Amino acid sequence: HLAPDGPICGPKPDKQVLRDAEFGLRIAKEVSALDIGQTVVVRNGTVLAVEAFEGTNEAIRRGGKLGKGKGVLVKVSKPGQDMRFDVPVIGPATLETAAEAGLKGIVIEAGRTLILGREEVDAIATKAGIAVMGISEDVTGLVTSRSGRD
Repeated sequence: HLAPDGPICGPKPDKQVLRDAEFGLRIAKEVSALDIGQTVVVRNGTVLAVEAFEGTNEAIRRGGKLGKGKGVLVKVSKPGQDMRFDVPVIGPATLETAAEAGLKGIVIEAGRTLILGREEVDAIATKAGIAVMGISEDVTGLVTSRSGRD
């Protein structure tokens, strides 16, 4: 149930989602290293929300409100996270919250984030038009290598 690298479900991520994924991954890794949270919402290279004690869904709601239909959620693991006991997760509730918040994309760390209820996640992402993709820590050239044409 771990996320693969690349597009997972929903529409193909556009160039801006890929740019925000690359930026958001760097920010989320820094924030998680400080043990603040593991999720950020970004839009056009701007951090809109950082997960704190309130959890992922509240960060999604705050970021979605500020992103006005174009925010991208990025969720990662902490450096050195003990994957035996604490694994980042997305599932149908995450997608429903993202759809309500109007997010355009969800980017999760490949090989380190669980996807629960995969069929429901696929259905919600497709219906809401949310591009869901897995990315590894090495995102150099992400925009040009995965976006294809403009």
